[in-house]
This record gives sequence, structure tokens and C-alpha cells, in this order.
Amino acid sequence: MKRRKVIALARVTIAAIAALLISSQIVPVSAQNPQNGKGEAPLPVYNPYPPGILPADLDSEIARVKREVDVIEGRAIARWRALAPPVLTGQPPVLKNTGTEAIETLGELMLFDKKMSVDRNQACGFCHMPYAGFSGPIPSVNLTMVSYPGSIHYRTRVRLPQRHTYAPFFPVLQYNQEQQLFFGGNLFDSRATGYLTRNPSAQQATEPPVDPNEMDFPDTACVPFRLQRASYRKLFEEVWGEGSLDINFPPETEEICKTPGGAAVFGENTTPIPLSPTDRSRANAAYDNWGHSVSAYEQSVQVSAFSSKFDAFLKSLYTMTSDEMAGYNLFNGKGNCNSCHVDGRGTTLQPGQVDTSTTATANPPLFTCFGSANEGIPLNPRIPFYYEDKPDASGFTPNPYGFAFRDLGMGTFLRSGPGSAPNPNENWTQYAPVVDGQFQVATTRNVAMTPRQCSTTEAGTGNPYFQKEFFHNGYLKSLKQIVHFYNTRDTSYAYPVTSGHCPAGTIEKVTCWPMKEVPNNLDTTTGMLGLTDQEEDQIVAFLETLTDGYTTPYPNSDTFTGSCMTCNPATDPNCSPSRQGNGELIPTPPLPSCASAICGVAPVPNPPVP
Repeated sequence: MKRRKVIALARVTIAAIAALLISSQIVPVSAQNPQNGKGEAPLPVYNPYPPGILPADLDSEIARVKREVDVIEGRAIARWRALAPPVLTGQPPVLKNTGTEAIETLGELMLFDKKMSVDRNQACGFCHMPYAGFSGPIPSVNLTMVSYPGSIHYRTRVRLPQRHTYAPFFPVLQYNQEQQLFFGGNLFDSRATGYLTRNPSAQQATEPPVDPNEMDFPDTACVPFRLQRASYRKLFEEVWGEGSLDINFPPETEEICKTPGGAAVFGENTTPIPLSPTDRSRANAAYDNWGHSVSAYEQSVQVSAFSSKFDAFLKSLYTMTSDEMAGYNLFNGKGNCNSCHVDGRGTTLQPGQVDTSTTATANPPLFTCFGSANEGIPLNPRIPFYYEDKPDASGFTPNPYGFAFRDLGMGTFLRSGPGSAPNPNENWTQYAPVVDGQFQVATTRNVAMTPRQCSTTEAGTGNPYFQKEFFHNGYLKSLKQIVHFYNTRDTSYAYPVTSGHCPAGTIEKVTCWPMKEVPNNLDTTTGMLGLTDQEEDQIVAFLETLTDGYTTPYPNSDTFTGSCMTCNPATDPNCSPSRQGNGELIPTPPLPSCASAICGVAPVPNPPVP
């Protein structure tokens, strides 16, 4: 009882401190976190950002997506209630008949359950909506701030939400001694290695609930604690066994689980719920099963469907247009895309040779090599994380380094550095300098997925478009820009400036590419491809054939209730795929040197990152 009073008092004190902090912040906002379900006022919002970082419609768009999350959760509940319980039989026992649908439905219910966050206000699916290819669902966020606010508004991570589609097909992270390359894992820096459960996507699913900038629980045991009270507890116990949630939680658990992770009151304690060893083991097992359930949903046909035009093309059920076919040939040839986003065919051709290799049909290609690469993306100063160098109301500072933060990708992970996760294999640490700046080669499947109302990702085509964001930091805003970047990054368009400072007479992302955030280990298979403007467009046309939902409707793609974007090329100079988003560019401030906590950790980057 005494511990519960201490936690409650700390939360009240935190709120009082927050009032002082918020009053001194630069941009006033009216939004607050929703009530936590207990009639208790939430903590004030966290807003250390200069004007123009947060989009004006952020609050209304957050509310809109939450309503859509409720719709998807309601559909999943209805499907579960109509599902015949699986029959546990056989040796070893198997959930006969409906076991597959049971675990996939359980994963969906978890992914879209708002109660699985510190303030009961945000589901994991909030950042990963089906109609956007299970990536960011708010066009204005994708256009501006890139990263999405977590349960504690408006704290964010440094990267955009990565697509869930096809993530379960990535293997366990491994280092190939012969090729001297890493393959596998999940997330942009591959930190969800799968080292323990041998399932990277299941490990990935266990990160957001306890990430201070996402769901923000202070203890992994908060998830099974909330699952005990979930409407679908019976389904969890059907799938994972009777008694799988029989955990004896102390009375102060409720107070602990509604206190933000990273709060000063916890100090360095990452397991503040005082459980017995037996109950901690049960809670850990239930948390692992959370991850496995979400992974099962992500691998299901509801998410990873193999139902695109390209899949129909492989079965001779779709005939590509001339531009799509030209783009496919460029993808496998001159564009050199297939070197990383592999489809099972060869790409290295000599003059006069013909590619006679075939594309796999029994096991459709995933359009990734499962590896990592540094494409030399410039630092994006619009990401709110760079401004989060002040403590929030709980005493937590998301990014104490400010603009001295450099995203070294896998290199940071191998050093167990800030913004990543602990490296479980000390033998990998030595390779950090050769992977600095590298990020996972994502599948190109569903890269162009948009809501049904918005026919494209590309502005200025005469059709309503859905603004998306690309690469780990959202710097590029259209598929055209991606292809143009790969095509011209190392030509005369490269300038020694940061974003927002391109020389007069040039256009950023068109005839000017700012300097690379991390110039080390640059992928040189791209950069000067010699593609014409038309050839770039043809590759975009091919990428659009990789969107699921052509052969069968994509589940829950109809839930978008927002507005598509439109623009008029006659009045808006940035109304084109090439210049898309340029109206929202802001100047990068003078950058300090890379923080020693990031770049000074042995083995240090070589050469040093500026």
C-alpha cells in the first residue's frame, strides 16, 4: 500500500511540474491526452517544438485514426465471436480446425487495442493502418513531422513507422562470414534480431508497448496485466493455454502501469512491478506470446496477402501495361533495383546477353535481399525527435543530444547505443564501423498502397493522392523522388549543404541533393544510373503493380475516413511528384558534431561521422 501511495504522489507531482514546463514552451497547443479511463486527468502534452513542426490538423487527425482503429477492432471482435473454438488434440497437442484463425485474430485484436498503452489511448495499429500498407495513416504527419506521437502526446521516435507487411518473412539476423554481410532481423536497424525466440517479427512486436515514445508502459508485465481485463482474454487462454494469464499482480500494479515509462520515479528500474519469480516468469511468457500472436496476424493473408497485379501477372492473370513492363525490365536491368530488392532473377548482363532466369511463382518473391544498405539519405530536420532535448512532465528526456544525434542505423544497434536496443551478440560489435549508416532493405511490396479514395502516392497527376513518406527518416515524399534519388545522387546534383540550403538556381530533390547524414559505407550500386525522366516514371509504374488488393479486396482498406490531398500544378510549383513536399522544407540549423555517446563509442565510426 505504501508503494502505491508513493507512485500516486509522484504522478501528481509530475503533473504539477509539467504545468510549469508547458507554460514555457514555444508553441501552445490545446490538445490533451484522453482520460485514462479512471477519471484521472492525464499528463499535459509534451511540446518543445518550434512553430511549424507539428501539422495544424494533428489533433483532429489523431482522433480520426482512433475512430478507424475502433472500427477494425470491432470487426475483429465480431469475427472472434463467430469463430468456433479450436480443439486441442493430438500428440504433441495441436489446436485443430480453427487454431490458425484463432491466433491470427488474437494478434489483430491486440494490435488494435487502445488499452495496450499507458494512457489507454493508443493502439499499436494507430501507426500501422491497413489502407496505408500498415504504415503511417496521417498525410499531414507524413508530409511534415514524419514520426508519430505515442501514448504520451507528442513524444515521438526518430524514424517513421515501418510497414508490417511481409515482415514475418525476414529471417533471424545473422552475419554471413563468407559474404561479410548481415542478413535478417526486423526494424530499420535490424535490432529485432529474433535471437531468443528465432522469430524477428515477434520480437519486434514486443518493443512498442514499452518504448517511452510509443505505448510507454514502464514494465512488460503491464501487457499481461491489461490482458487479464481484456474482453478477449478467453481467446488468449484458448490459444496459449488455460491459466496462461493466471498471474498474481500486487495492488499497486494499476498505478505503476498508468505511469509513463522513463519517468524519474522509476530510476533505472525496468521491472517496477514487484512480482514473485514464478509470476514474473508467467508474465514474461505471456508477453512473448503477445509478440507471437501479433506476428501471426502480420503473416496472415489479411496483412501479407500476395494479391497484387504482379502476383496476378506471374500466373498470367494480368497483362502489364507497356510502361509497367518497361519499368519491370528497368527494375531488373538499367535501374539495378533488383540487386537489393530481388525477385529471383539475375541482373548482371553483358552487351548482347539476355536474362533467361525466371521469377519464382510457387514462393512469390519478397523484393528484398533481407540485408541492409546506406543509401546516403540527408538528415531530415523536420523530425520532432531532434527538438526533444528537454524533459517532459515525468522527467524523461527523449533525446538529450538534440541535433548532435546521428542515426547510424545498424551501427548504433551493434554498439548498444542510444535510440536503438542492446546487442545480444558481442561478436557482432566489432563490425559496427562497417555498417554505420546502414538500414534494412525493405520490401518494395505495398510501397505504393493508398486508401481506395486516393488513387496514387504521387502529386500532380490529376488524381487525389495520399501523402506517404519513404526511407527511415521520411525525407523523400514520392516514389518518383526515390527513383530520381537513386538515379542522380552522385551526379552534379550533389552539394555539400544540409537540407533547406540548396544553392540558388537549384531545386532540392530535383537538381540538388544535400549531403548524406552518414557518408560511411555508402551503397555505390546506385547514384549514377543514367535513367531518363521517362524511365524513372516507368519504374514508378512498375512499383505500383506491387500493391496488394488486385486479385482480392485488401482487408480493412475501406476504413479510411480522412481526406485525400489535391493540388493544382498551375498555381503550386511543388505540385508534381518531383517537387512533392518541398513547400514544407525547413532549413537545417547549424549541426554540432556527432554526440560522443553515439560516435565516441568503441569501435568508433571510421572515418568519423561529422
